[in-house]
Amino acid sequence: MPTKSEQQQSGLMLHRSRQLLVRQRTMLSNAIRGHLAELGIISAKGRNGTAELFKIIADEKDGRIPAAARFSLDVLARQHAAIAAEIGAIEKRIHAWHRSSEESRRLEQIPGVGPIVATALVSEVGDWKEFSSGRSLAAWIGLVPKQHSTGGKNRLGRISKQGNRYLRWLLVTGAMAVIRYARQHGTRRLWLAHIMERRPIKVSAVALANKIARMAWAMMVRGEPFKEPRLLPAA
Repeated sequence: MPTKSEQQQSGLMLHRSRQLLVRQRTMLSNAIRGHLAELGIISAKGRNGTAELFKIIADEKDGRIPAAARFSLDVLARQHAAIAAEIGAIEKRIHAWHRSSEESRRLEQIPGVGPIVATALVSEVGDWKEFSSGRSLAAWIGLVPKQHSTGGKNRLGRISKQGNRYLRWLLVTGAMAVIRYARQHGTRRLWLAHIMERRPIKVSAVALANKIARMAWAMMVRGEPFKEPRLLPAA
């Protein structure tokens, strides 16, 4: 990969800092859930469930939590809130950079690509023309299955852990959001509708993430805006 510019390196530092803090926030959430589970207090998964646990910790009238345990849990809850605030500050910087970057705004036109994913692509990839094709970019990210060739036959295996894990995680997360929306509201995108019929949701998400990477490469190399693929006819 070519040497990154100062702006790209600065953007990459924002993303790496955010990634580190998100991991720490997740560790704190898991620790709080585990400690309260030992006391018989179980909550739903996700942010709403975590918010309910914080209310329980803050309620000193709740007799289910001993005083010593509440002190420890309150320390973890305050640390969680502090990290969440820092993540929010970093994301504001990322959004500001996104608004000032023509490349990032163009990438946001792709379904499943928001400011976080778009700025991460701009920071990580750098010179898009260094890749000979969209498939080369997808392979560098780690969205191409392993190939096993024998006797003149090519067999595709699983997605390996090699490549750019951060970009792969962001692209698959964005693809999952597109697929969840399509399952609830339907989709007129022909390719996506077909693959959702044939494959499990996680396999479909990786395939869609691969397609998103290829579309991003084509848009950036050719300097074109996003073009909606062939759609299914209206019902």
